[in-house]
Amino acid sequence: MENTTIRKTKDFTPGNCPVVYCMNIIGGKWKPSIIHMIRTDRNRYSILLKNITEISKQTLTNQLRELEADGIIERIIYPEIPPRVEYKITSYGSSLLPIIDSMYQWGRQYMAIDKKSYCDEK
Repeated sequence: MENTTIRKTKDFTPGNCPVVYCMNIIGGKWKPSIIHMIRTDRNRYSILLKNITEISKQTLTNQLRELEADGIIERIIYPEIPPRVEYKITSYGSSLLPIIDSMYQWGRQYMAIDKKSYCDEK
């Protein structure tokens, strides 16, 4: 039985705006964090769940599925006992990394002003 979810915003692009198109793919509370963590080798489900303490298992699963469906990440299943699954950024997903890097730098700068701590780079 295949689990399919319908995304409300996937095809919502008023005025064919490129910003809206981008936000439909990486927008939301968790996707930029997930992309950042996968690119910094925190690329297994349990590690992502441990590092994003506020996210539920179902939400993480849904976000990973959406990123995979959009071609941003790739799910790799290793034929081991027990099975191991890792995620990696695709070449298409790599085109988003400058955006994620800019978000990271902006957040790091302004978190310091607001006296907030931030995650380690790795």
